[in-house]
Amino acid sequence: MNAAAEADSVEARRALIAGRHKARHYAVQALYQWAVSGNSPGDIERQFREDFEFRGTDLEYFQSLIHGVPACASELDLAFSPFLDIELHKLGPVERAVLRIATWELRERLDVPWRVVLDEAVSLTRKFGATDSHRFVNAVLDRVARELRPVEIRGGR
Repeated sequence: MNAAAEADSVEARRALIAGRHKARHYAVQALYQWAVSGNSPGDIERQFREDFEFRGTDLEYFQSLIHGVPACASELDLAFSPFLDIELHKLGPVERAVLRIATWELRERLDVPWRVVLDEAVSLTRKFGATDSHRFVNAVLDRVARELRPVEIRGGR
């Protein structure tokens, strides 16, 4: 690979990472709204597309999150609830949204390394969640990842 092609490849990778980060950022807000308002994911997506500038956002990833997570929210809750030290209904809506997104990614997006999923979840919880709730989210997701991706974790990826 020549230097120009390698630079283009690195730049494309950075754009993908940044675009997915933004998609997760908006998805936490959208899924928070879904949980609180009960509006449909389609209505929330339309509102977000009108209200926010999605430049640089991986819109396809955002859409897969805000439609994929609600479609299997009960299954996602069942995947992480055994690792909670509080009852599921007492979990804050931000923390619940982040746990659902990350659990969905661990289940459905095997192209995303588990460490990336956890790092993104912690970052989002630091930004939107309660003080120190990122530690709780990290601990829960570490256990979920060990359940859903044992081979990847053992392999050190």
